[in-house]
Amino acid sequence: MKCLFGICALVFFNGVMAQTMTPVLIEVDAGREVGVFSKSPVIQRAILLKPSIPSDTALLFYRGWSGIANIKSENDWKRNLNYLRNNTELFSQAGIALVVMDCPSDENSVAPGNTPLACNDDYRSSLKHAEDVKKIIAILKEKYGITKFYIMGHSYGTISSKWLAKNLGNEIQGSIHSAAMTRANARNRAYGYSVESFDMSAIKAPVLNVHHGNDQCVSTPYSTVSAYSKNNLVTVKGGEGTGDVCGGTHLHSMGGMEEDTSKAVIKWIKTGQVQSIVGE
Repeated sequence: MKCLFGICALVFFNGVMAQTMTPVLIEVDAGREVGVFSKSPVIQRAILLKPSIPSDTALLFYRGWSGIANIKSENDWKRNLNYLRNNTELFSQAGIALVVMDCPSDENSVAPGNTPLACNDDYRSSLKHAEDVKKIIAILKEKYGITKFYIMGHSYGTISSKWLAKNLGNEIQGSIHSAAMTRANARNRAYGYSVESFDMSAIKAPVLNVHHGNDQCVSTPYSTVSAYSKNNLVTVKGGEGTGDVCGGTHLHSMGGMEEDTSKAVIKWIKTGQVQSIVGE
């Protein structure tokens, strides 16, 4: 038996931690069409990871660069969860459903080399983005009994988490911004420009900022996030930085501190308490 914040679940081991999340593909009609000569409906996709215990809370997650999940089936969840992917059991124990969010089919295009060709800041900052997300939220309410919603973005995914937090207002219970992007992409300013002067005070629901103190990625400096955070910053220390400084194995993505960081996120969702320092 393992417990987290008063919620317990049986966990069985066979060399690795048991997986108690059930992935479910969600597809909804966005209510618009795409195409010139042949029209087709635009589809908004997501993957719900259902805990094995009853849950009324969901964390909608937007991945880092390229920012596009390219969901084809329910099996596409793990490659899109960044540093949460090996800690889904912790969320399951806490009764938090994870929802991997994708860009809608009319904004879903990635070039070789993981370069996005769509779903840039123009879309993510739009009310259309918020309306697309509302359709997923409606399904989660109606079919799965979810009543509490949190939005989380990592790195480029924080373009969505910030704008959705603003545009959804009090329709969500809170938003989490991990390794927040605060400088536009050096090669293409269409990605990141909208948050260079983003007004965090425009967000109504509670906010949690999560950032490694030694993040070396040029688009996500710790100093900027630290300056605008107001007693709502989790500073991660320690860990291991390997590979691309903006990649999934470096301090930018909480390398070596993934589990402890995930626990800090869960603690805030369940209790509202901010763990100001994670690690050393």
